[in-house]
Amino acid sequence: MSNKIFIFDTTLRDGEQVPGCQLNTIEKIEVARQLEKLGVDVIEAGFPISSPGDFNSVVEISKAVTNPTICALTRAVKKDIEVAADALKFAKRGRIHTGIGTSPYHIKYKLNSNEDEIVERAVAAVKYAKSFVEDVEFYAEDAGRSDNAYLARVVEAVIKAGATVINIPDTTGYCLPSEYGEKIAYLVNNVPNVDKAILSTHCHNDLGMATANTLAGVVNGARQVEVTINGLGERAGNTSLEEVVMAMRSHHDLDYDTSIDTKQLMKSSKLVSTLMRMPVQANKAIVGRNAFAHSSGIHQDGVLKNRENYEIIDPAEVGVEESSIVLTARSGRAALKHRLHVLGYTFEDEELNDIYNRFLDLADKKKDVADEDLEALAGTERIKEDRSIKLESLQVISGSSTIPTATVAVSFSGDVFTETASGNGPIDAAFSAVKNLVKRKVHLEEFLIQAITRGSDDLGKVHVQVEHKGKTYYGFAANVDIITASVEAFLDAISKIG
Repeated sequence: MSNKIFIFDTTLRDGEQVPGCQLNTIEKIEVARQLEKLGVDVIEAGFPISSPGDFNSVVEISKAVTNPTICALTRAVKKDIEVAADALKFAKRGRIHTGIGTSPYHIKYKLNSNEDEIVERAVAAVKYAKSFVEDVEFYAEDAGRSDNAYLARVVEAVIKAGATVINIPDTTGYCLPSEYGEKIAYLVNNVPNVDKAILSTHCHNDLGMATANTLAGVVNGARQVEVTINGLGERAGNTSLEEVVMAMRSHHDLDYDTSIDTKQLMKSSKLVSTLMRMPVQANKAIVGRNAFAHSSGIHQDGVLKNRENYEIIDPAEVGVEESSIVLTARSGRAALKHRLHVLGYTFEDEELNDIYNRFLDLADKKKDVADEDLEALAGTERIKEDRSIKLESLQVISGSSTIPTATVAVSFSGDVFTETASGNGPIDAAFSAVKNLVKRKVHLEEFLIQAITRGSDDLGKVHVQVEHKGKTYYGFAANVDIITASVEAFLDAISKIG
């Protein structure tokens, strides 16, 4: 059996079913092109019969990408299949994904049918889809709760009818990894013509086991995995693409191969998160903000001595520049010394001990300690008024019936220059004006606003992260006017560029 694992991405179909995550066609094309860069084998582009928008998205994605197979979902209904075939007419490689429920719940309560009729409908759907495209995938909906013997009967029949891929979905996320793995193994050992098709996993995360179930399926013979970026999907989500790929990549003994360019994982995650307006939880495996962050003193010391002490994945392998040492009350002297060294300060042990004690006092009062705090502890705090780049004045015009515009006056070593720009909002407009003034190509990588106090007169703290010529710079500011704080934080980061 081949060790090639095909990556079937359904972010644009199953992932988009998350409430509030709907994309327009232009956004879907942007995601599809990134998925192509990522190296996925199949893109499930939509459910064409469901709406004109979905139909058009499948058409346009088929035109926009070259390498991946473009897949369209249908029910085991003739009209669905006809519409899907029409939507795929521009695809370089098109696949129709059709199927029907096979569990007792679906057969009796959803379809009001019986086992024999379900087999007939499944076979008819596959044969009809096969008349339009060569590549036909069949899904046995709710296979996770289906009887294995009956499931094997359905699978054998649809393979005989021409199905090239058989999807075994754990639709409700019910299975334990041992159960799901045994289900795949049962099909491998009890379907006579199983070698004529590829078995595929499609696991949901209702009990938090989607990734484990998917890997159990692979170990037992599945050679396609159906996944989404960031694990997006209905209810608790689908199997996370990045988790499955990196689990297989990290366990060299498994010897499984995918076509994924893992250095594109973080970029793909951020794009999907931004366009679908679905933030990635900080502790999300692989792509979460804290996936490579260390705050415990013991962990920080270990990572600084050898990354592999506490990291099984090199951050660069997934598109993250480096591990993050977050200074908190739990940090040790090694982490403090390292960060001070990065900032350009070197101290003897006695001086470092004194700074460390003051650092702990400060860390007990703050959630995390910023570079400016460390500079203050080191006795070299940079006073804002003495910075070479300083915000002198800011005026913004914004509202529901006007184009957001900002006029920014910035002092460069005492010389003041003014610029006006428009944008998608007051902050975007102000940032655009600053970029025009500084004449440096900077890319905003992270923008975070936090309320320090409570109430409508909150003091807001802004953290920005910018990239310039491959290097990352951080900026911080606080102000009761959040737009002013944002611009000052942006300027703070830019001022650190040499």
